[in-house]
Amino acid sequence: MQDIKMREEKMQQKAKDMSFREYISTIASRFPLNLYKKNGKMTMYDVEARHGAVLSPVEFEKERDNLENYGQIYDFSKPFFQNYQNLFLRTPKTTLIHVPEIQNSDFTASAWRWIKNCYLSFIVCLDVQNILYSLHVKQNCTDVLNSVMVRDNSTTIYWSSGVLQSYNVFYSRYIYHSNNIWLSTNMIGCAECIKCSNLQNQSYCIENIPYSKEEYLLRKTEILKEKESFLSWFMLLDKTWAMMNSPDSTWSYVINSENIREGYYTYQVKNGKNLILFGSQNGNKEAYNVLVSGAPNNDFVYNMINSWGNNNTYNSEVILWWENIYYSYYLENCSYCLWCIGLKNKQFYILNKQYTKEERFELANKIFEQMEKDWILWQFFPGQMNPFYFNDTLAYLVDDSFTKEEITKQWYLRREEEIKVDIPQWIDVISTKDLWNYQRFTFSWEREINPEILKKVIKDEKWNYYRIVPMELEFLQKHGLPLPEIHWLERIKLWFKFK
Repeated sequence: MQDIKMREEKMQQKAKDMSFREYISTIASRFPLNLYKKNGKMTMYDVEARHGAVLSPVEFEKERDNLENYGQIYDFSKPFFQNYQNLFLRTPKTTLIHVPEIQNSDFTASAWRWIKNCYLSFIVCLDVQNILYSLHVKQNCTDVLNSVMVRDNSTTIYWSSGVLQSYNVFYSRYIYHSNNIWLSTNMIGCAECIKCSNLQNQSYCIENIPYSKEEYLLRKTEILKEKESFLSWFMLLDKTWAMMNSPDSTWSYVINSENIREGYYTYQVKNGKNLILFGSQNGNKEAYNVLVSGAPNNDFVYNMINSWGNNNTYNSEVILWWENIYYSYYLENCSYCLWCIGLKNKQFYILNKQYTKEERFELANKIFEQMEKDWILWQFFPGQMNPFYFNDTLAYLVDDSFTKEEITKQWYLRREEEIKVDIPQWIDVISTKDLWNYQRFTFSWEREINPEILKKVIKDEKWNYYRIVPMELEFLQKHGLPLPEIHWLERIKLWFKFK
C-alpha cells in the first residue's frame, strides 16, 4: 500500500509539470466534438481499428453486467499499454455515453441524469432540458442554444459562453448572476444591459451609459430591430475576460478560484493547472490536466477527462463517482480499479478481472513497479491508442496550430476527407445569403420566420451543411432572433477564440 502511495505522488508531480500544449495534444485530443453516422447509429467513434465494437446506449447498459467476462490476466511479457489496448479493442463500448434518465436526446454525447430534449450537444447533465448545439450545460438549466459553459439555474441563453445563475442572455460572454443581457461581456449582477462590458450591479445601460428605464426600453426596441447586425456586433465583442474573485490565477474566465494556472472556464477550484470546463457548485481542489469535469468530491484528480464525483483518480476517462481509479474508461460507481473498461458497481478489478482486496493491491503494485522501470508510470494514453480524429476534438478547437506532420508523427488520427452529409435528392439546398428570404418583420416589428425553412438544407460560407430543427425555430421565433448563418460546430468554436 505504501509503495502505491509513493508512486501516486510521482504521478501527481509529473502531472503538475505537464505543459499546456502537451495537455492539449494528449488529453483534449480524446474529447470528440463531432458525431458520425455508422450503421444507422450516431456515434462519437469512426475508425473501427482503433475502437472495436460499439453498442447503442440502451444495448450497452444491458451488457454492463457482462463486461467482466472480457477480463484478462495481466501479461508481464507485453508492454503495459498493449495489455490495455487488447482489452479496449475486445470490450464493447457505447456509441454515445448516456447515463439513465435520458429523454429525447439520442443525438447528444455524454448526457447524464435527468436530461430531456437535447440535440447535438456535448456534456449535458443534472436536470437540464431543451439544449441545442451547446457544450457543458449542467445543473438545472433550460432553453440553451449555441452556447458553452452554462450552469447553475440559468435559462434562455443564446449564443453565449460562461453564463452562471443568469437568464435571458443573448450574444454575450462571461455573465454572472445577471439577466436580460445582450451583446455584452464581463457582467456581474447586472440587468437590462446592451453592448456593455465590465460592469457590476448596473441596470438599464447601453454601451456602459446608464439611462432611465423608459428611455432605455425605447432605445432597446430600436437596437433589437437590427437583427441583421447581431452577428457582426457579436464578432466585435471584446474577448478579454475578468478574473472573478480568483487570486493567483491565470487565463480565461476563472471564477471564485485560487492558484489556477492555465484555466479556461474554471469554477470554484483551489490549486490546479491546465483546466478546461472544470469545477462545481461546492468547489473542488487539487486538479491537474483535467477536462470537462467537476462534481462534489471531485478532488485530487490528475490527467482526467469527463470525471464526476471522484477522488484520487489518474489517467482515466469518463469516471462517475467513487475513488482510486487508474487508467480506466467509463466506470460508474467503481473503486480500486486499474486498467478497466465499462464496469459498473465494481471494486478491486484489474483489466476487468476481479481480485480480492489483497490480491488487487499486490498485483497493482507489481504493475506500477514495471511501469516505473519502463519510465511510463505517469504517461497518459499515447497517440496510437487515441480512437478519435485529432482535428475533430476539443484539442483542435482550443489550438488549431498543430500541423498534420506534428500529430501524425505521434500516431494520432487526422481526418482528411469531409464528413459525408446525407442530403436527400429532393431537398433544396440554400446558402446563408438566402436566409433573409425566409425571415421578415411584421407591421408590429415582430420577427417572423417562414416555417418552410425547416424543409431546407443550409450551406454556410465554409461549405458546411446544417438544418434548422423545430425546437430551434420555435426559440428563434419566440425571442425575435435571426436564423444562424454558420454551422453549429463553428458556433461552438467561437467560444475558444480568445484573441
